[in-house]
Amino acid sequence: MASTDGVAISLFSGAGGLDLGAEAAGFKVRAAVERDRDASLTMEKNFDTLASPVIQKDILDTPTSEILKAAGLRSGQRPDLLIGGPPCTPFSKSGFWLEWKRQGLDPDASLLQAYTRVLKDAQPRAFVLENVYALTYNNKASRPALTRLLKEIDEAGYNFNMKVLNAADYGVPQARPRLFIIGAPKGKPTPVHPDATHGGKWERRATGLIEGRPHVTAGEALEGLITDPEREEKIGGKYGHLLPGIPPGDNYLHYTERREHPDPQFEWRSRYWSFLLKLDPNRPSPTIQAQPGPNIGPFHWENRRLRTAEVKRLFTFPDEFELVGTRGSVQAQLGNSVPPLLGQKVLENVRIALGGAR
Repeated sequence: MASTDGVAISLFSGAGGLDLGAEAAGFKVRAAVERDRDASLTMEKNFDTLASPVIQKDILDTPTSEILKAAGLRSGQRPDLLIGGPPCTPFSKSGFWLEWKRQGLDPDASLLQAYTRVLKDAQPRAFVLENVYALTYNNKASRPALTRLLKEIDEAGYNFNMKVLNAADYGVPQARPRLFIIGAPKGKPTPVHPDATHGGKWERRATGLIEGRPHVTAGEALEGLITDPEREEKIGGKYGHLLPGIPPGDNYLHYTERREHPDPQFEWRSRYWSFLLKLDPNRPSPTIQAQPGPNIGPFHWENRRLRTAEVKRLFTFPDEFELVGTRGSVQAQLGNSVPPLLGQKVLENVRIALGGAR
């Protein structure tokens, strides 16, 4: 096969967080598939390496040949890299309260098969598949889906390594655990996951030694950032007035009898953990969601919603990165993203496995 000089193909591209990581690691994202219009326009506005406009259609209706053609690949050429994070709706922790999701009946689960179909057809020299860490759960939705996914990767001709990485352990000012499956064709060096560069406590690791440099905090990430107020930043509704009374780093549990609040408003553990959750400037941000409800944080310690520029900082997107769409659309694009810095660390190891030259 002819050399393609670091050509990467991106599936389920979203706003391009993983793509920014790939480019920082030395790859060139030449083709992208993303059905959301705003996210597609965001990609086109920020990536000048694309050989063609973003393929703005459902990947289930997009043959691999069309994707390879969009990347400018000729007959006999294959990409160096395939990246992508199929939508995580069927396996996300926040969706497990729905019985039909726990039973594994979400049709979006088939998007994992769309990824492995392109993997098998395109035969890239390496691949990175990112997803929610809940895909590793031992339940009726996740276990069969993961088993099938790994079987299809094997049948496509690839060895792989699989690991859940917390973005905060790699210098991202956000505690965001995500599953990364990385691999290469059988008989070639298999990429390994990067070692953590930072350490500290977070919601799922409350005790233990802190190894490496301390986690980057939300306060450090937002220091010196000048932002304009946004219309959507005010907290209203039935419970918005309670936010100022919550200490930084705490949530609705502050207003419970167990915490000895003089006027309890909630029963203990009666709400989701991020309900009225406020950032602590001395710790990384908790996971920022794509579609938070009206009282779902994290909120700024100044008792408001985070502004777009602040969310970008907490994901390690460049300040100059431009997002297209309404404030809700922008939130979804960022909330669904792989933090670019985490993507870069993963993909630097993938490039090493490829020999660093391609």
